[in-house]
Amino acid sequence: MSNREMAIDIINQIPESNMLYVVNMLNSVKNLLIVEEIEPDEWDLEMIARAEAENDGTAIPLEDLAKDLGLDV
Repeated sequence: MSNREMAIDIINQIPESNMLYVVNMLNSVKNLLIVEEIEPDEWDLEMIARAEAENDGTAIPLEDLAKDLGLDV
């Protein structure tokens, strides 16, 4: 069963008296998915270049980071 079919199955189980809540939630989710693509400006490009220059590909284990911050995990 696809995700769409599962969603429809769940919706079909909801009483008509509560459907307004479902419609409002679905509209909110739909609006969240509409993202306007914009070109990065000069500041964005500078931040990207700085991040790429500082990122050497290494990672720090969470335990080591916590220790460096004085936290006990």
